[in-house]
Amino acid sequence: MGSGIALCAAQNGFEVILYDTQESILEKAKSSNIKILEGMKEKGRITAEDQEFIASSIQYSHQVSDCVADLVVEAIIEKLEIKISLFNQLASINSSQTIFASNTSSLSIDMIQEGVPHPERVAGLHFFNPAHIMKLVEVVKGAKTDQGTVESLIDLCKQLKKSPVLCIDAPGFIVNRVARHYYLEAMRIFENEIASMEEIDQVMEATGFKMGPFKLMDLIGNDINLAVSTSIYQAFDKAPRFKPSQVQIDKVEKGQLGRKTAKGFYDYSK
Repeated sequence: MGSGIALCAAQNGFEVILYDTQESILEKAKSSNIKILEGMKEKGRITAEDQEFIASSIQYSHQVSDCVADLVVEAIIEKLEIKISLFNQLASINSSQTIFASNTSSLSIDMIQEGVPHPERVAGLHFFNPAHIMKLVEVVKGAKTDQGTVESLIDLCKQLKKSPVLCIDAPGFIVNRVARHYYLEAMRIFENEIASMEEIDQVMEATGFKMGPFKLMDLIGNDINLAVSTSIYQAFDKAPRFKPSQVQIDKVEKGQLGRKTAKGFYDYSK
């Protein structure tokens, strides 16, 4: 997700620093972005000059000291304390005017704000995978987010050629709260042996969905999808309709996270 956001920003004229603590992850991100740009050039969507300019606009760094910017978009693990820790680390080297935006799928922006200095400049900026293609972005206003921050993020989304939708901080925001049942009901149908996952995906795609629920969970990552379900389940006082599926819990425990591990609900090793 982070590399996709970086690519999207670079495509639209921004200088970007893509940071990760692991150099291997950065190399993988760089290779992925180069491959995407090469594909775009081959399809005639960009010129060779465009390709070179976009690629050169992204700096890949494992040094947190390089992360000085007007806007920081965080897209790390869905752990509240880790996100707050990173924002505090970055706050110590950035201006008090730097906007901190979290790409969290479900964690509370209000709770992130509580642990970060100048909470008025903290908001949610939730992209969808793949970030360089999907148009929708949820701009999430926390209780302490000021209007200037909101307007800046909406303007940024438009510069990125995205379609921003403003929502207040609430469990699952808009999309993930509605979409939970797309995933959870599909897994219940599978658990109850009403249909196979292939049949469920086929039916949903035949009715107009671009991707069936099992294929989509593999694309998102079963660990991420489960974390969102668990967060929403807890936020709604363990309402049965949001209860995570044991099928997905088993997949995560086995390390079968989807495309990124070459195996999830489907096998991608072939």
